[in-house]
Amino acid sequence: LMIRRPPRSTPLYSSAASDVYKRQMVPFANWEMPVSFSGLIEEHNAVRKNVGMFDISHMGVVQLKGKNIKSALQNLVPSDVFRIGPSEACYTVFLKENGGIQDDLIIYDQGVLDTNEESIVLVINAARKESDIEWLSSNLSKKEITISEFMPEGALIAIQGPESISTLEKILEEPLSNLPRFGHRTITSNPNLINSQESIFIARTGYTGEEGFEFLSSPETAKSIWKSLIASGVTPCGLGARDTLRLEASMHLYGNDINLDTTPFEAGLGWLVHLEMPNDFIGRKALEKQAEVGTQKKLVGIQVLDKGIARKGYPVLYNSETVGIVTSGTWSPTLQKPIALAYVPSEIAKVNTQIEVEIRGKKHPAIIVKRPFYRKGF
Repeated sequence: LMIRRPPRSTPLYSSAASDVYKRQMVPFANWEMPVSFSGLIEEHNAVRKNVGMFDISHMGVVQLKGKNIKSALQNLVPSDVFRIGPSEACYTVFLKENGGIQDDLIIYDQGVLDTNEESIVLVINAARKESDIEWLSSNLSKKEITISEFMPEGALIAIQGPESISTLEKILEEPLSNLPRFGHRTITSNPNLINSQESIFIARTGYTGEEGFEFLSSPETAKSIWKSLIASGVTPCGLGARDTLRLEASMHLYGNDINLDTTPFEAGLGWLVHLEMPNDFIGRKALEKQAEVGTQKKLVGIQVLDKGIARKGYPVLYNSETVGIVTSGTWSPTLQKPIALAYVPSEIAKVNTQIEVEIRGKKHPAIIVKRPFYRKGF
């Protein structure tokens, strides 16, 4: 018997709901989330040209504490986790034995805590949180590593865009430009923002292809920062703009572009697979075979050549035969073109290959293009 749980609200919901914006709420991974505040195009452009912010408190944030965590975690990911040190982070994936992707995540190395324990923080997808934690428990519990949600009642905010550094530095009264990309640290909140000084976990990461930060704090601190950001002219953004921004930057969405039936090599994430390291990891044998013989399908970027918008599930045709399926698609506000990602047979996965996408029963001309569609010069 399936028990339907009511969608959860983020700690920022009441704060965001009181803002004078049009808000459309939708269920997303059992959370009630805003699709937009002032409008998708306006929010998208704010991030590309100025600064925008997202309530991403629905994401899973897990802390691993104990001894020799990296050695244990290395068995679960294909990337060499020893390449990062304290205050550094890396993007990687959890795999199944067949090389299929269980989830994509960011690993943050916090080094050794005051308790003399090592600490690693993982940010995982909301829809995969329960299965990921269960999987981590079955693989790590015997290693004397404790697994818990990191600040389970906390609020997670992403601030993204070319003006994100200067804006956030003023509000937090903290220098941030010296934090490298994928760098992170714990800071103490500005006492002007909140009555008592509190810890804020902040990282120079994001899901938009722009400069920016993500930070986790108590709900009280987050609400105070959210209101200060609004007062500073930062545009609140919803899931709609988050999707168009990440798709322009060709960032994968779990459940669309990657899943249990796609491997890193098929998804264009081969750079995450470090087969040169001696360590074994779940899925290694399957990926070694793919590295040797190649893949049958590949994820490619597609530009529809007319105004037709290719959406998830639409057929991709080559020589009038269906050869693939669109995984994500939208109208790109930055490029002013329809763009999409799709899996196609490896033999035709070449830039400039002429294809078609079937949109509502009609064939639309398209072409395979380089990914990402948009690249910001950092």
